[in-house]
Amino acid sequence: MDESEGRPVDRRGFIRDAAVGAAAFAAPGKLMGDQDESHGHSHDHGHDHDHDHQDVPPDIALRVRALESVLVEKGMVDSAALDEIVDTYENRVGPRNGAEVVAKAWVDSAYRERLLADGTAAIGELGHLGGQGEHMKVVANTPAVHNLVVCTLCSCYPWPTLGLPPVWYKSAPFRARAVIEPREVLSEFGLDLPDDVEVRVWDSTAEIRYLVLPERPAGTEGMTEEELAEIVTRDSMIGVARVETPSGANPGGDA
Repeated sequence: MDESEGRPVDRRGFIRDAAVGAAAFAAPGKLMGDQDESHGHSHDHGHDHDHDHQDVPPDIALRVRALESVLVEKGMVDSAALDEIVDTYENRVGPRNGAEVVAKAWVDSAYRERLLADGTAAIGELGHLGGQGEHMKVVANTPAVHNLVVCTLCSCYPWPTLGLPPVWYKSAPFRARAVIEPREVLSEFGLDLPDDVEVRVWDSTAEIRYLVLPERPAGTEGMTEEELAEIVTRDSMIGVARVETPSGANPGGDA
């Protein structure tokens, strides 16, 4: 599956674009002065401008950076705060928190029961709640059921457990096709499920975010909780992949 519908946007650009959008919504009059060209028509104000519309870079990433500079200059956005958000979700969170949740559920049956009964509370036990992840539901894969998470409306995603959403998760094709033809979408990610496996699609919203508890791969019985967390991937917790048996493990033999 393509990584995006158009030009890829990096993670820092995603955060900055979100901040710019929020600020523009709050104060549209301060930010919309130079959007005439986007309407597809020209006009004459009857007076001279002291600037050229082309001063705004045509590239979307450059536009975001330019808008960020304006917002920082006006005191509407704190650049250090943006950097802190990016660093938190890119370097300190990523999917590590979710992997810790999954690994603990694999080795602790009592925790697994609590996790499936009340995902928010159980994830909170590990300290992994926060903005964009206040209300969590965890759904478990089994040999008979495979779960896939999508956000059909926009890109709702559990940031405290999975970090920043991948570009493809936010794309319109994934959001639409995951509901209409989930097996085909999974196949494009390299995951071909048997016909007798039921595929359940869960639609994340602003009210609730979903996390997939993948099946523990065979041959990992002798691995520690920390070692198990290392093999859990972001994609397996969204549902577009399985957790693979690590090289050196013995999937058909003794632990």
